[in-house]
Amino acid sequence: MILKVVNLRARYALQDVLHGINFEVAEHGITTLLGANGAGKTTTLRAICGLVRTEGDIVFDGEPIQRRPTEQIARAGIAHVPDGRGTFLEFSVDENLRLGAYLRRDKDGIANDLERVFHYFPRLKERRTQQAGSLSGGEQQMLAVSRAMMLRPKLLVLDEPSFGLAPLVVRDLFDIFRTLNKQEGISILIVEQNARMALDLADQAYLLETGLCVMSGPAASLRDDEQIRRSYLGY
Repeated sequence: MILKVVNLRARYALQDVLHGINFEVAEHGITTLLGANGAGKTTTLRAICGLVRTEGDIVFDGEPIQRRPTEQIARAGIAHVPDGRGTFLEFSVDENLRLGAYLRRDKDGIANDLERVFHYFPRLKERRTQQAGSLSGGEQQMLAVSRAMMLRPKLLVLDEPSFGLAPLVVRDLFDIFRTLNKQEGISILIVEQNARMALDLADQAYLLETGLCVMSGPAASLRDDEQIRRSYLGY
């Protein structure tokens, strides 16, 4: 397992949000967290990345990370693409990508990875000198994913990557996620509002409800279970 989460609890101010959830991400695997708004999905991703105070155990690549600062977690190999994309709108595409590699010192490797992300997202190469704020929503999401790729992560953590995007853009993004997983061996943990697409992409799925994991199993099993689809997934 590349990631193992045991009895994870988290709170904001005086409100408990996670109540002891457990899940795993297989090495070179794809895991999805599903659930309604307010179920605790985004908080779970933020907890893994050291952005909220937590209790419980988070083990990444065999090492506990639950008390490490966010920068050390990123340096260990976890790249987070937050909801809302998180691009630096006043910076150019090129500057955003180089910020994604700020923990790296291998200049030749960074140059190679710039060409690597432009291979996946040729539109970004065309707009390399443009301010990120001038890009379309789909292009900004491409940039957010590309910036995370510049870290050369072992685990890519994606929060609602399809939100607000046209279906064709979403399809292309998910195809790239599959390629990154299958060809480059990057493990993926994805929170996604489009349950059908997430279950088609993932190997393993966990269903969250009010800060608890209420169901888990192979993604295909949840996808094909009519009662689960109607009761929890809305399709």
